Amino acid sequence: MLRGFKNFLMRGDVIVVAVGLIVALAFSTLIKAFTDFVINPLIARAQGGSSPGLGWQLGRAGNKATYLDIGSFISALIYFILFMAVVYFLIVLPYKHFQARRGVTVFKDPVATKTCPACLSDDLPRPAAKCRYCGTAQPDVA
Repeated sequence: MLRGFKNFLMRGDVIVVAVGLIVALAFSTLIKAFTDFVINPLIARAQGGSSPGLGWQLGRAGNKATYLDIGSFISALIYFILFMAVVYFLIVLPYKHFQARRGVTVFKDPVATKTCPACLSDDLPRPAAKCRYCGTAQPDVA
């Protein structure tokens, strides 16, 4: 029982996912600090005056529960975009390159498809000569 669990944990894919998750969490903390301490003050300053940030007070002045904080939403959006860019450029691209050197294709581009004129199935590979569903001969696609 323990041997099977050990074999599961020691598979290459599980280790790669675990390391990728740890690196992503570390970058998440770094990017969160950047948005909290650099982006948020810039967005709050865009409102001007003595406002608590970019947004509107919907209720009694000074009540944080009724403050519609657009600045925090913009900050979260910037955080998400930065985080996904970091994950893509520092984890996904090197992983694709490493796997390509091993002869394994990961994160493939979608295969071009065509629609069968007889049964209207739309998931036929472009070079297919016959429809896999109805058997109709397919016209050549340029």
